[in-house]
Amino acid sequence: MKKFMIATVIALSGTLAVSGCTTNPYTGESQVGDSGIGAGIGAVVGAGVGALSSSKKDRGKGVLIGAAAGAALGGSVGYYMDVQEAKLREKMAGTGVSVTRSGDQIILNMPNNVTFDTSSSTLKPAGANTLTGVAMVLKEYNKTAVNILGHTDSTGSRQLNMNLSQQRADSVASALITQGVAANRIHTQGVGPDQPIASNSTEEGKAQNRRVTITLSPL
Repeated sequence: MKKFMIATVIALSGTLAVSGCTTNPYTGESQVGDSGIGAGIGAVVGAGVGALSSSKKDRGKGVLIGAAAGAALGGSVGYYMDVQEAKLREKMAGTGVSVTRSGDQIILNMPNNVTFDTSSSTLKPAGANTLTGVAMVLKEYNKTAVNILGHTDSTGSRQLNMNLSQQRADSVASALITQGVAANRIHTQGVGPDQPIASNSTEEGKAQNRRVTITLSPL
């Protein structure tokens, strides 16, 4: 019976992962979507919880119930982020803002040529227009936390860069709030030059480091 239950959970996880497959629009190949992965992981975790919380007599039933509940939760979170990601990619097309996915997080990278002039925390018109599209999606999918980080290059004093990066993060947050995104979903932080993505020894690298990132996580 124990082996049968284990095999059932493994089969359930595999089936859910396969059912979450999508076609990569760039390669044309089938790939497992995040909702399928989430459902599979949820099934395994749920099965473990079900086993631990059940009596020895009812452990088999607990495994199956836990697996089903975990799969539903994991799959629903993954799917929620999947559709939100698709909407954001549609809105950000052609804006210069990149959209990347890391597990159940969606990360928007807004370069400084879109958002701010040098040494300024006042949003450019292009940045304000872009954030209007972001706000539309965030209002539709309101079960996500919004973490906004301001970044600078290493030019100038550390304190100046920390202050400027915080002001830029706050400006982005204010634009989203003005567009109707709930303020209690938003957290801002200025990290100055502490999280570079390129070398600060070249102008090209500095330009990449001057950015604002918006990370969306399921609540």
